[in-house]
Amino acid sequence: MPRKPQQQRAKATVASIVEAAMIVLATQGPKGVTTRRIADVAGIGVGSLYEYFENREQVYDAIFERLVQDAVKTIQPLIPELVRLSIREAVRTLLLKLRELLMENDGRYLMCVRYAPHLAQRNPLDPLRKVLTELLMQYVMRHPQYMQVPNLATMGYIHIHGGTFTVIRHLADPTPPMTFEELADGLADMVAYCADGALRDRGVAAR
Repeated sequence: MPRKPQQQRAKATVASIVEAAMIVLATQGPKGVTTRRIADVAGIGVGSLYEYFENREQVYDAIFERLVQDAVKTIQPLIPELVRLSIREAVRTLLLKLRELLMENDGRYLMCVRYAPHLAQRNPLDPLRKVLTELLMQYVMRHPQYMQVPNLATMGYIHIHGGTFTVIRHLADPTPPMTFEELADGLADMVAYCADGALRDRGVAAR
């Protein structure tokens, strides 16, 4: 049974395996991913890989988890800036920042996002949803008029989960029907129309 890394050296080995797997997946596609090829790129023996991962599918899980962790690390420091913007600009800025992350290293993350959700056995999206919920809460604290939006918690849940699914679905499509920028504009408009429209219905100005 694979062991959980405890020592710093073991953690570094696992990190190098995941990084190597991302390189292989991005450059070779799923058909080119084998544990031996991952081990070769990581510069270790295949036996060392099996010390930490039982099979290729567990490596895919680790890739997806890494993608989510890095997305959270991108969003967290942006929150103070995002809460000062209008809702539309906040959503659009957030999505475009995530796009920048995905395009790093010649689009390696983007290619992995296209494959990993379909290959992974687990769905580690909870940390991403948690940080987006934190962003929503801090935004409402900064703009308390939005507390008057009916069913705010329900609408927040729908936008966070629906938006996450929509973005992943778009990125996983090699020939999407619109550009990412158009998708970002559409999602930003949708959230703004719902929130600001609810305030207008109640005679409250969105500031």
